[in-house]
Amino acid sequence: MLQNQAHPSHKLPLNTATMTPDTLQQALADLFAPWVQALNLKVERLDADSVTLRLPQSDQLSRVGGMLCGQAMMAAADTAMVLALIQHFGEFRPCSTVQLSSTFMKPLSGQDALVTARVLRVGKAMAFGEIDLAGANDGKSVFRASTTYALM
Repeated sequence: MLQNQAHPSHKLPLNTATMTPDTLQQALADLFAPWVQALNLKVERLDADSVTLRLPQSDQLSRVGGMLCGQAMMAAADTAMVLALIQHFGEFRPCSTVQLSSTFMKPLSGQDALVTARVLRVGKAMAFGEIDLAGANDGKSVFRASTTYALM
């Protein structure tokens, strides 16, 4: 999913207290492949252990009946977790998705999605997280995922 995992010119702040939505938005533009950028994800907020992105509703990401397609949900979830890891470390560290186990609970249509990624545990070689995708208007969860990443 990452465009260039060893992107030497992109150095994020080492202090997570200085991490802002703009910092992560810039990381999204600098580090991810063009097709991921085409999702038009926007960093909404940062908390102590999570990052929330907005996935705008669009015809390009919808299937019959205007429902957000599962592929877009999974790509947004994976992207959000990488940004949550950047926030956790205070900088980009190369990583690779090892596992993304997802559950689609109900369709989402007619509204943006909010994708919240939370880092659960980070070790020397592995990181674990969970992601919730909910309707931006109604707040109802429609997708949940658990993830495992190898840290390089």
